Amino acid sequence: MSKKKIKFGIIGLGLMGREFASAAARWCHLPDFDVQPEIIAICDLNEDSFAWYTDNLSSITQVTTNYHELLANPKIDAVYCAIPHNLHEQFYCDIIKAGKHLMGEKPFGIDKNANQNIMKCLAENPDIFVRCSSEFPFIPAAQCVGKMIQEDEFGKIIEVNSGFMHSSDMDPNKAINWKRRRATNGEYGCMGDLGLHTCNMPFRAEWDILNVRAILSNLMPERPDGKGGMAVCDTWDNATLFCEAQDKDGLNFPMTIKTQRIAPGQKDTWYIEILGTEKSVRFSTKNPKRLETMDYVNTGSQAWQVLDMGHETAFKSITGGIFEFGFSDSILQMWAAFLYELSEGKVKDKFAACVTPEEATLSHRLFTAALKSQENRSTELV
Repeated sequence: MSKKKIKFGIIGLGLMGREFASAAARWCHLPDFDVQPEIIAICDLNEDSFAWYTDNLSSITQVTTNYHELLANPKIDAVYCAIPHNLHEQFYCDIIKAGKHLMGEKPFGIDKNANQNIMKCLAENPDIFVRCSSEFPFIPAAQCVGKMIQEDEFGKIIEVNSGFMHSSDMDPNKAINWKRRRATNGEYGCMGDLGLHTCNMPFRAEWDILNVRAILSNLMPERPDGKGGMAVCDTWDNATLFCEAQDKDGLNFPMTIKTQRIAPGQKDTWYIEILGTEKSVRFSTKNPKRLETMDYVNTGSQAWQVLDMGHETAFKSITGGIFEFGFSDSILQMWAAFLYELSEGKVKDKFAACVTPEEATLSHRLFTAALKSQENRSTELV
């Protein structure tokens, strides 16, 4: 049986654009899907980026440096847009107004005002399907955590800790790029770049963040400019947010959220920990097969138990369940969630779904309050 094809254009041909292209090329990895993406158009100002796509994807029929030309293509159903934060507002709104479905990147606008304008545009075009990229919750262990949240296995929440930390900026001699400039990355700094990944599951759990005390750090205020000189690096490298959150029953608990670009010993680590009165769980991508649980109700002891995770995915894969799951697999699962919801009009499961625009807006409220907290050394309402 032939599959329905959703024809895509990609705007922004960097790392994540290539990851999507690779995922689309291995769509046969998902045996039960009757819909699949087909990339037919690409756009970037850097013409040197075209060759990788055209060499590897025979489906491409349009190559352009002008995104308006891509949006004018009547054959395109949807767009993946992976561009610097300062361009989100203009590009996302133009995509939506052109009648194309959209997978965008975080933070979904360089600041709160830009996000509000995107949301206004979306409200004026309700037939357009829009979601935001965040792949980590599709890791099998994270999916298990999501099911525990859905089934209220934790009892009363005692504490939640979530974070995304890496060491890509440890080297002071690393040349500056757009993510280290406020003009292109935004005042949020590392929060805008990494933060939505850390908020994804707490937001989906419907835990309201009431207030925040933030401590932000600019550890390397200048970096090489790549031309033999030095350039001002005016974004926050690290952020620790101490939050008061509330569950659906109105009970308050502490939540700590960390986003760090300079984290010694962390290659690229996403983690979540939930401590409850009946059960606790913790997971880190540092040990991607290892899910730890502490079940007081059924075991009567305070001992962490270890579950070895395999390839137990939200969307069925041809890979055997005993084999390891990797980053490219989480990207494939995320895109499966996007196309499933686009084609079916519903999510497969609460935690097997992409970030919504409304959840992205919640992150802007949090990060804006965090900036104010840092400035005033105060606890701020979210």
